[in-house]
Amino acid sequence: MLEEALDQDQQPFDWRSHLAILRRRRWLILLPFFAGWLAVWMVSWWLPSIYRSGTLILVEQPTVPQQFVVPNIAGDLQERLQNITQQILSRTRLLHIIEGLNLYAKERQRRTPDEIVERMRKDIEIELVRDKNNQLTAFNIYYSSRDPQVAQRVTSELSNLFISENLEARQAQSQSTTKFLESELEEARKSLSEQEEKVREFKDQHLGELPGQMQSNLQILSGLQTQLQTEEEALNHAKQQNVYLESLLGQYRNHPESPKSGSNASMGLPEIDQELQKLRAQLADLTAHYTDRHPDVRKLKEQIARTEKMRDQFAAGLRSKIVDPEKADGSTAPDGIPLRDAGPIMELESQLKVNKIEIANRQKAIDEIKTKIPDYQVRLNRSPVMEQQLADLTRGYDQSRVNYDSLLKKKNDSELATSLELQQQGEHFRVLDPPSLPVKPYSPKRLQLCAIGLVVGLLLGGATTAGAELLDDRIHDEKTLKKLIQIPVLSEIPNVSTDTETRAERRDGWLVWATTSLVLVSILAGSALSYFRG
Repeated sequence: MLEEALDQDQQPFDWRSHLAILRRRRWLILLPFFAGWLAVWMVSWWLPSIYRSGTLILVEQPTVPQQFVVPNIAGDLQERLQNITQQILSRTRLLHIIEGLNLYAKERQRRTPDEIVERMRKDIEIELVRDKNNQLTAFNIYYSSRDPQVAQRVTSELSNLFISENLEARQAQSQSTTKFLESELEEARKSLSEQEEKVREFKDQHLGELPGQMQSNLQILSGLQTQLQTEEEALNHAKQQNVYLESLLGQYRNHPESPKSGSNASMGLPEIDQELQKLRAQLADLTAHYTDRHPDVRKLKEQIARTEKMRDQFAAGLRSKIVDPEKADGSTAPDGIPLRDAGPIMELESQLKVNKIEIANRQKAIDEIKTKIPDYQVRLNRSPVMEQQLADLTRGYDQSRVNYDSLLKKKNDSELATSLELQQQGEHFRVLDPPSLPVKPYSPKRLQLCAIGLVVGLLLGGATTAGAELLDDRIHDEKTLKKLIQIPVLSEIPNVSTDTETRAERRDGWLVWATTSLVLVSILAGSALSYFRG
């Protein structure tokens, strides 16, 4: 048995036997084949025609380049398009469109609004169009309906909704961004004002101790020390002058002149000349270092002038006593000094008063300078601490200032971008292809169903033929007979047909060919009708 099975597997394909089966079962193949195709073709025409209208919407970039106006709208275009699609396909929007265009009139009588909305969502299709760089450049909107004009109207309504919704969404998002930046800028302005107020209060409280005033404090301290030294030198000089004037006044009072004592006429002149020499030497030293406008130079010149005047008066008094001693009448001043000697004494007393006033003023100025010097020394000592505290305040102020300037720039850029969006000069949608009026149905695909009907017919004819062969127990050829009896065949009797059988066989052949031609013509005609009329 195994050898017989192997022999059967190794036998070549017997096309003659299969051809004989086709001839023998030609009606079982032809009729089911045509019936299967006809059934599918009729079903395709029984199905309602669905027309689909479409429009192409182009995503146009902003007319103003981004290097001039930076958009203030975040998010990807595809993400924004998905959000717009969700809004348009919402239940409220779709019900508004359904009621406005009177869509699904029959279905609304027996279905709920939610079912109608779901039906319309299935009839709407959004198709994205991308370029070579996978960037979204356009998208198609399709709507399917049994009425081509309704499909066109709904597609036009959807395209208008997408365009208007995109503009509204972009404008709203742009304005929201600008308002947010304005609120943040106001907060930054308040923070900056607070920091400025803190810095101002700190500078007002520590005026003179700030780091920027350290150099001026050093200069003032150096000036005060120099001024103190100058005032002390002037005080010492004024004290020496005071001693000299008191000594000279004492000489006048202790040695009053009389007409009889002409030998003492020149008493006191050498001391005055010596004092003049000292004063002139001091003047020469001061003029070598300072100009004539210096206060010490001016005071010293005035003192020399007074001393010279006093010397001249003293010398004139002595000469008058020597030249006309008889004019001295012997009268005296209230303090017992003769009146002829009262002039120089009064001049000396006047100079002594001025000298005392000068000494008091010099001492007062020295006390004031000594009071100021510790204050400036304290300021210099506190400068590092003030510098650190001011640096902390300034750091917060600088951060607030940088944040404020950054927000101000962003707010200005955002206002410019918002103005661009309000003028519809930003990124927007534009209808490139208006909604089409469909001529042929989009569904069902009747030509494809014709092809499917051919496949169904072939399967049906093959199944019928195979079933008939399996149920038929007759022997139709020599090979089957040899397998059945397993004995050698000695002779064969040929098939002898009568004239009636021959004519019947011919008629049957013509009938088969005619039927086959009719079937083929019917299939071709049906396919052509499906192609041209959709």
